[in-house]
Amino acid sequence: MLLPSPLNHSKQAIVIGAGFAGLAAATTLAQAGWRVTILEKNEGPGGRARVFHAQGFTFDMGPSWYWMPDVFEKYFARFGKKVADYYELVRLDPSYQVIFRGPEAVDIPAKMSELRALFERYEPGSAARLDEFLKQAAYKYEVGINRLVYAPSRSIFEFADPKLLVDMVRMDVLQSMHKHVRRFFKDPRLLELVEFPILFLGATSENTPALYSLMNYADLALGTWYPKGGMHQIVAGMVRLAQELGVQIEYNQEVTEIVVENGHSTGVRTANGFFAADVVVAGADYHHIEQQVLKPEFRHYDEKYWNSRVMAPSSLLFYLGVNKKLDKLRHHNLFFDEDLNQHAREIYEQPQWPTRPLYYASVPSKTDPTVAPEGQENLFLLIPVAPGLTDDEATRERYYELLMARLEKHCGHSIRDAVVFKRSYAHRDFIADYHSFKGNAYGLANTLKQTAILKPTLKSKKVANLYFTGQLTVPGPGVPPSLISGQVVAGEVLKENEQ
Repeated sequence: MLLPSPLNHSKQAIVIGAGFAGLAAATTLAQAGWRVTILEKNEGPGGRARVFHAQGFTFDMGPSWYWMPDVFEKYFARFGKKVADYYELVRLDPSYQVIFRGPEAVDIPAKMSELRALFERYEPGSAARLDEFLKQAAYKYEVGINRLVYAPSRSIFEFADPKLLVDMVRMDVLQSMHKHVRRFFKDPRLLELVEFPILFLGATSENTPALYSLMNYADLALGTWYPKGGMHQIVAGMVRLAQELGVQIEYNQEVTEIVVENGHSTGVRTANGFFAADVVVAGADYHHIEQQVLKPEFRHYDEKYWNSRVMAPSSLLFYLGVNKKLDKLRHHNLFFDEDLNQHAREIYEQPQWPTRPLYYASVPSKTDPTVAPEGQENLFLLIPVAPGLTDDEATRERYYELLMARLEKHCGHSIRDAVVFKRSYAHRDFIADYHSFKGNAYGLANTLKQTAILKPTLKSKKVANLYFTGQLTVPGPGVPPSLISGQVVAGEVLKENEQ
């Protein structure tokens, strides 16, 4: 449904941050006729989904998986647009490759008939159980993504609808993912396959609600997609839409103060001056805004509160340009050739640099030749790691050598001698670029005690016209949730600031 668009709206919104949440909030407010300015700390848009170019390579800096295509379509549709108006999508087949211990490399097919056959091969009878598992996951996806995640979660009464309460019971919010998946599958490879999507949600499967099997529906049924040119094409499309709606975006404008008078913000300050506002929407790191940008008397949460929060992982990333083709790799490759449970414990329960990490390798040049020079490969490596770790160059280099040795063993040929560009990125970079709390990469963990109304609120309780959006508030971490978060907070702004 299209929002009304008054022509001469007098209200001015300042949005802090040009990530997915900030751009979504800005476009939604602009469509309703607000004058909107986005102030972005960095030199370009996208937040963690920024892009950089080096030696003919184009590197997406953060998100590399395109799941939940319906969320993106729904976003653009509210403006009378389609995804195809801004970027071209291709569905990957195979969706990705998993390298199990053994080693055993398995392609995860896009076609459901082939996926059922794969499950049946590992565990007789599991194809029928996969059908039932995905049927339940589809129900959770329908209710969770189309109803629950669009709730602002400011009051328990939002969930008082009897039908919604029944739905929530059916969605296994009180059962663990660990227990839920073992009702359907026994083979350890199938268990790893269905549990991997929650690795980035911020807890082990024992502590993650079974509600999040909806991620398996997104993965196995809706598929893995890729926007030609790279993930930053989504950002570029959102920026174009924002500009079409009249949003002003100013880069290299770090907000250093939210000015508050009589319980209301009158605007924000950067090094370049004061920007007046009727409403401020903070899409930057919630903790940073509260603890550094707001004066103490206007903070709703204290450091004790933040230190008690369970964070989703950080990441150690390597962006590599390789001057030859890489064998035996797909676009997405999950290396489950070590113990998943041990790695998860070393992220969530006993935070430390992992002993024998699992890792992810992305080679987008397998799908898209524009992201690397001809005959070369764009290689992105990621290890999920605990937030708050000491991050130094020696540690990064040690893991680089470890990963490359395993990657060369899998590919069956040398790679290190063909690396012509190398850049690493971890905790201290997340902090420097995004003021990321404890250097986290994904936001607040989606544990039961940090779900819905138990997340940091999207509206300040001490500054009447200050709102928050992004992965540290509702609905949670990830690109689709951040996209939804911006729309949800804009809805609250419009509801509470009608002329």
